Amino acid sequence: MGLRITTLSENTAGMDGFLGEWGLSILVESDEAKILFDTGQNVSTIHNAKLLGIDLSQIDKIVLSHGHFDHTGGLRQTLSEIGREIEVIAHPDIWQAKYAARQGEEARYIGIPFSRGELEDLGAKFKLTSEPVAISDSIMTSGEIPLVTDFENIEPFLVVKEDGNFEPDIFRDDQALIIKTPAGLVVILGCAHRGIINTLYHAQKLSGAKKIDSVIGGCHLMNSSEERIWRTIAALKELGVGRLGVCHCTGMAASVIMVQEFGDRFLLNNAGTVLNL
Repeated sequence: MGLRITTLSENTAGMDGFLGEWGLSILVESDEAKILFDTGQNVSTIHNAKLLGIDLSQIDKIVLSHGHFDHTGGLRQTLSEIGREIEVIAHPDIWQAKYAARQGEEARYIGIPFSRGELEDLGAKFKLTSEPVAISDSIMTSGEIPLVTDFENIEPFLVVKEDGNFEPDIFRDDQALIIKTPAGLVVILGCAHRGIINTLYHAQKLSGAKKIDSVIGGCHLMNSSEERIWRTIAALKELGVGRLGVCHCTGMAASVIMVQEFGDRFLLNNAGTVLNL
């Protein structure tokens, strides 16, 4: 199968004229479907797509990895660019009131910056489910990701507001995109709030495939302990991951260690990166 993966929005830009913006948006194009995985924080997805000559009106579906603003803030502009009805696949919990509540700071809203009605008026047809969704014969969403490792934890300052109270966000809405290829699995991550290794184990179980060719996206290791980073790297090696294109919330410390450990199997996956697999 032909497979092209284009990072449209990421914290950093790798080409002249491209915009870097905190967040993530990745376009997945195969012989079977064109899928936009997340929409970035604001204007960068549309801006960078135009520089690459990509017509977003041709995409078949939008998949949201979770309900944070830096992955959904480009939704309104993207839907306007598409100009027609389009299915948006996500977990029901994307509509939770999500906040960052660091100690000593006022809680800050970090959820979807639009109302559901506004997005539906622009053509969004939400398919909200906790279960995996088969998009084509070779592409599926992960659905809810089980927490099975003993070293991957969710940061306690990430919370949801329910009935006026802040409760820990357990990120039931965190999901990935899983692609089966002849070379092995390609797993596209949003932030991997539930853990990159938990996600990869789940992808293997769902797909029935063991070999993992590529892992692309955010790993949310930016605030992690050195122990967690090293245990993550050990697990990635045990899984035999062929290529790491991590970015966004992975963090500089983890990325530096990864490039040293994985060498030419590591790539800096910034806005403008195109992989033909």
